[in-house]
Order: sequence, then structure tokens, then C-alpha cells
Amino acid sequence: MALSKKPVTGMRDILPEEMNIRDYVTGVIKDTYGRFGFTSIETPCVEGIANLTSKQGGDNEKLIFKILKRGEKLNVAEALTEEEVVDGGLRYDLTVPLVRYYCNNAAQLPAPFKALQIGNVWRADRPQRGRYRQFMQCDIDILGEPSNLAEIELILATTTTLGRLGFKGFEIRINDRRILKAMAAYSGFPEDSYESVFVTLDKMDKIGFEGVEAELLGNGCDSGCVARYLELYKKLGEKEDGVAYLAETLEGVLEPSVAENLREIMDSVSATKTAEFRMVFDATLVRGMSYYTGTIFEIAIPEFGGSCGGGGRYDRMVGKFTGSDVPACGFSIGFERIILLLTERGFKVPESFKRVAYLIEKGVGGQTLCDVIAGAQAAREEGARVLVVRMNKNKKFQKEQLAAEGYTEFVEVYREALKR
Repeated sequence: MALSKKPVTGMRDILPEEMNIRDYVTGVIKDTYGRFGFTSIETPCVEGIANLTSKQGGDNEKLIFKILKRGEKLNVAEALTEEEVVDGGLRYDLTVPLVRYYCNNAAQLPAPFKALQIGNVWRADRPQRGRYRQFMQCDIDILGEPSNLAEIELILATTTTLGRLGFKGFEIRINDRRILKAMAAYSGFPEDSYESVFVTLDKMDKIGFEGVEAELLGNGCDSGCVARYLELYKKLGEKEDGVAYLAETLEGVLEPSVAENLREIMDSVSATKTAEFRMVFDATLVRGMSYYTGTIFEIAIPEFGGSCGGGGRYDRMVGKFTGSDVPACGFSIGFERIILLLTERGFKVPESFKRVAYLIEKGVGGQTLCDVIAGAQAAREEGARVLVVRMNKNKKFQKEQLAAEGYTEFVEVYREALKR
């Protein structure tokens, strides 16, 4: 069978120009999050299959790249179920691995623990613009902080990062899973149907009110509940202060502290932000992960037309590992989509150093070559980026290529002389 030079479907090669941008963005992220007190950690790319299929990852659990047992433990011929041949999988996000990491190392970690994790994840998804089967995620999480200080810090850190990367005019959309449940309860839906209702609601921006109505009815929901539910959203759209409207309308169903908490987060962030963006309450915001328990939020950048990151509070996930709940909240920036947008803008990495290329004619060696390399080493010590290569026959084209890579100074070395 012939070897293929193309990457596996949904995965891709990254060329030097984009890699330069990725490295720069990673540096800005680490620097900014470091200023907010987040510390870097790393977890394995492989997790136990039981952790990955614990009904916490929503639809992502259907997209796991599963790993077969190895050696004598693998007996495909006699296996009757998948469980008999699979014991691990590639992580589909960074949150489940983080919680396992926290539970395993809690005695050695500060409280609260502010974690930064950047790494690849894998999902057997349908590839499309800004979506791949292997992609980089970048998460910040705070474990052990029960108050909304966690949400405020997470949103400010993330938006400050986006501002430093040149993004402005975007939105942070915010909601609370408890508001979603209160609206469903107010409308009369049975509790065991909530998640199904939310899955349909999440499509509101794509299929509109009529589409949501048709799908809810098609799923067997009571027509009276559906009518009351959608009427609630229609009236909400007419109100200037949606949070206050729901606090009043859902009185007796929604705890007053939920609306107060949401208002405090929005007001605090808006009053102290350094980037140019808007905080927007969006009662249709669902977020797909079933592990969210409270506040949820996501980034909306107009030029992308979809979510460029999101997160929320997941106070009960640690308890699934240890039996004791620990408050937790996280925010994942859409690293790949940020890179895509910067690339499409023609973004150039700002550089404070010069790039010098030494082009050495074929045949140059001995002491002359040593002198050239010594000169390059000295320039590197002073902070320059120095490339030492042999001169091609088509020198003009070679210099054009190097200029495209950012080299601005060229030193040509011939057997008889040095030419700048």
C-alpha cells in the first residue's frame, strides 16, 4: 500500500508562518494569565475510558477516539462488548482531565487553585471552518472558590488577553443554568425533559422561534408548555433589563440570589474591564456540557459568526471522583478560532529584534567559515535572529523567500570577499 503524504482527515500540518503566530499568541496568553495568578499545569492526553464516558461531556462523549488494550490484555477474537477491548481514550477536552488531576494532587495544591492548561484535544467530529479533529484548547480554571469572584476573574483574564491580541467590539454572553431550569419549570415541562428542551433551545439562533417550537412539539412536548415557554422568551426580548424581568416573573421558582449573582458579575466586569467589549445577558445560552451547574458564558466575535470560547461553573464534578463537592469554574478560549481570525486579518507578529541571514557561497570553509559562524553567534548573543545557510544558485529568489519570512538584513559570503 502506498504511503500518503497528506495528514489524517480532520488533522493538519501547520506551516512556519502560522506556527509563529501560534507561539506568539501562546506567549501572550501565558503572560496575561500569569498576571492574574494562574499557574501552568499539564495532564496526559490519554484518560481512562470510564472517566471520559461518565456522562459529563455531553455529545462529546460520542466523539471519543478510543484506545484498544495492549498486549495480552487485548483479545479481540473472544470479546463480546467494546468494554472488553477498550480501556482508554484521547481526551476530548481539558476539564475532565483537570478535575482528575486536582483530585489526585489536591494535598499539594494551593486553595483556591488557579490552573492554566494548554494542550491538544481530540474529537471525531465533522471538520469545518475553525473546527478540526485535533485542536488546541486553552483553559483557565479556579477550584475551591465558591463566590462569583471566580467568574469575575475568569472573564477579566480572558477578555484582557483578547484585548492584547487586538480584538475589540466582541461580546461576552452570560446566563445561568439555574435560570434555564427555572424557565423550564415555570413553563410546566417535567424535570426529566429539561436537558432535551435545552438542546433544542440551543438552536434558537439557527432555526428561530418557529423552528424551536416545531422541534419541541415533534419531541412530544406538551403544546401548552411550549407556548408558555416561547412566550416567556418573546417577552424577554422586549425588555431592556432581562435579568430583572426574569427575577420578577420567575419569583417563587428562581432563587433571588441567582439573579443578584448574575447582575453583580456583569456590573463588576463592566466597571473594571480593560478591553473593549460588551457583557450581554442571553437567556438562550445553554452550553453543551451537562456538567455545568450555575453561571455559563461564551465569547461571540462578530467576524467569526459563532462561539470563540466559553465556560462556566461546574461545582459537582470533583464530587464524582471523591464524594465531596468542591466549587469549580473555568473559561476556555477558542485558541484555534482566534488563530484563524488573526491569520485571515493578515496579522504579523510584532518583533523587537532584527533578523539577519548569512548566505555562504559553496566552497567557503576553513577559517572564513569559522569567522562567519562566530559573527553569527555574537549577533545571536545580542538578541538578533540569525540564519546561516549556503547560497542557492538562484540567490535573488532565495532572498525573496527569506524576506517573506521576516529577514531584513543579508550578509553574502564569497570565497574571495564578504558582501553586505
